[in-house]
Amino acid sequence: MQTKESLLKYEKITTAELEKARDRAVELIKRNIDKFTHYFPDSNSVNNFYPQTENVEWTTGFWTGEVWLAYECTRDSKLKEVGDIHVKSFMKRIVEKIDVNHHDMGFLYSPSCVAAYELTGNEEGKKAALLAADNLMSRFQEKGQFFQAWGELGAVDNYRLIIDCLLNMPLLFWASNVTKDPKYAEKATTHIITAMNYVIRPDNSTYHTYFFNKETGEPMRGVTCQGNRDGSAWSRGQAWGIYGSALSYKYLRNTEYVEIFRRLTDYFLANLPSDLIPYWDFDFNDGSNEPRDSSSLAITICGMLEMAKYVEKEEAEYYTQVAKILLKALVERCAVTNPKISNGILLHGTYARASVNNPCSNRGVDECNTWGDYFYMEALMRLTTDWKLYW
Repeated sequence: MQTKESLLKYEKITTAELEKARDRAVELIKRNIDKFTHYFPDSNSVNNFYPQTENVEWTTGFWTGEVWLAYECTRDSKLKEVGDIHVKSFMKRIVEKIDVNHHDMGFLYSPSCVAAYELTGNEEGKKAALLAADNLMSRFQEKGQFFQAWGELGAVDNYRLIIDCLLNMPLLFWASNVTKDPKYAEKATTHIITAMNYVIRPDNSTYHTYFFNKETGEPMRGVTCQGNRDGSAWSRGQAWGIYGSALSYKYLRNTEYVEIFRRLTDYFLANLPSDLIPYWDFDFNDGSNEPRDSSSLAITICGMLEMAKYVEKEEAEYYTQVAKILLKALVERCAVTNPKISNGILLHGTYARASVNNPCSNRGVDECNTWGDYFYMEALMRLTTDWKLYW
């Protein structure tokens, strides 16, 4: 069990170490662009190497996000060229409705097409991202007041939200900003209110997913799809809640979300093992043989650095110090240092871990995953540049 006092005894990453880790990550990304220009890395590596995939699933935007982050560091025209090629792929995907029957439009289009537009003025990126926002809007359920995560709209077995969707809401706030149409932000605000009311437990852990009654919209039950059990805290879900509450405050300036952020973050930090790399679920701690999930730590670091912009100086310094401590653990224990070992940049992630209490099959266990790579790179950018987030 970690305390604030015990955490602050760990060593923080130095500026020189941050810059070295960032530059190494950029070089690893640049090494991969030939393989992943007209294809994308699969969601997770296999034996630490990503196979090629088409632009499908919910994760391909993270690779393009890495390309744009590397472009910001280097202004290498080759990286911009790759990012622009990806924008065309994302346009094709949304126009032809290729694997977009879900809520993850923000994960797909914020780090790819919004980034392209904001960084370079790419108008095709803007158009594709707005089409993605419209696609997400079509998933809003009036009965229950939330965006349905997966599956056929209105299906009883999928009439639910998931905590991850908090990271999809910035796409809608962006859409309202660029179109001057408030409808996107209004629905995003409503979804955030619903999610915050139901996914957070009294002990400050979180449900992965929450069901509503299709006929009445009444809340029904919180369960897991990827955690160890319905009552456990899936570490990546907790991380989505941390970053999601920080972003919710960024857009809505509701002080309730600062308090929620504190509660969720305190729970996450308190349950870290002694080496600071979280297990895939907080049911497990020191001495367990269960796998870790480095991606949950990278997401949490980004959330802490985001919230540090808005709280008072002493609290901001605390979150920044802890972020530097946690990032040092990632750099030392999980960062790829040799391209012969992996074509990712962050080892020891877990996509899904099978449990007797969840419907998952093992996938990407102790592997790289694209969102872990992306948020690791984002964290490095946040601490080495005056970075304007894509979310």
